[in-house]
Amino acid sequence: MDIYSFDALIIGAGIAGATCAAHLSADLKVALIEAEEVAGYHTTGRSAAIWIQNYGPADVQALTGASRSFFENPPEGFAEAPLMSPRACINLAAAHQVAAFETMLAGGTGLREISVASVREMIPALRPDYAVRASIEEESFDMDVAALHQGFLRLLKAQGGVLALRNRAGRISREGGQWHVETSSGAMFHAPVLVNAAGSWGDLVAEQAGVAKIGLQPKRRTAVVIDPAPFQPANWPMVVDVGHTWYARAEARTRLMVSPADETPDVPHDVQPDELDVAIAIDRMQQALDIEVRRTEHTWAGLRTFTPDGSLAFGWDGAAGGFMWCVGQGGYGIQTSPAAGRLVSDLVLGRDPGIAGKILARMDPRRFSA
Repeated sequence: MDIYSFDALIIGAGIAGATCAAHLSADLKVALIEAEEVAGYHTTGRSAAIWIQNYGPADVQALTGASRSFFENPPEGFAEAPLMSPRACINLAAAHQVAAFETMLAGGTGLREISVASVREMIPALRPDYAVRASIEEESFDMDVAALHQGFLRLLKAQGGVLALRNRAGRISREGGQWHVETSSGAMFHAPVLVNAAGSWGDLVAEQAGVAKIGLQPKRRTAVVIDPAPFQPANWPMVVDVGHTWYARAEARTRLMVSPADETPDVPHDVQPDELDVAIAIDRMQQALDIEVRRTEHTWAGLRTFTPDGSLAFGWDGAAGGFMWCVGQGGYGIQTSPAAGRLVSDLVLGRDPGIAGKILARMDPRRFSA
């Protein structure tokens, strides 16, 4: 058995693990342990890839806002192309959704109401009888998820960190102040700190380590790509139903990605799209947009994993020494990743988390100890 010693081990090389590893490797010797042959195979590679400030609970929105500056000005050489490109986000409300619309508008940041006629100028496929109210978030933007993820992985390696692919965590134990992780490759990794960034597998990793689970629930999210011809959606804003029952955004300039915004409870696995969810996505979209769907070009599904109360779970475990949680990102993991990785690094190193300190109590995994 090959035995390797580090200062910190991180399980899961999706966007959460990659950002934590990149930040920590500036000060510590870090190993990023991943079960798959490639990093980011599951949820990270199946994202809608748009940054929206008014998305998620308060702790998520705080980290989303704190991450914006990184997207605007990443470190020199981090990526070969910009990480962001502008794309406004439109929220549509049907007559029965007016109350929810007004609540959203009153509590939003950077939202303003616009006329439905203005939306039709931007999205000419909008049916005239669908919406009665509309808002726009003009500061949202598309994210280059692949460039972001690979940038953090390169940064990890440049700082001396190790990306251990094809190393599924098996037996995990703690002895003498050290975590010991035996993997499927026959390797044994040692470190005093273990960061659980395993996404949908987060509770399973905890169970392997003899740590109490916190009740993570993976939920399936489905998407379908269609040809919206004769419409050209490249410059359309993203459009979202205010009730979060569907959304659509441009894909590869000439295509449209549509989702029923489903959150179907599932189990950790390589999730695949359900034909019924695909049909529901198209039906809901067509109630709003006058687009004929001749065929689906591509379908996919990903798992979004939530804590019992929907907020994040970042912080030290209440009982297991040296065990750090970084899970429960739901569908917000990409847009919060720069600030999230920095926060976890600050917690591990005992540094002042800055403005993120105001939301630590809301994210503390020890709230599930009871």
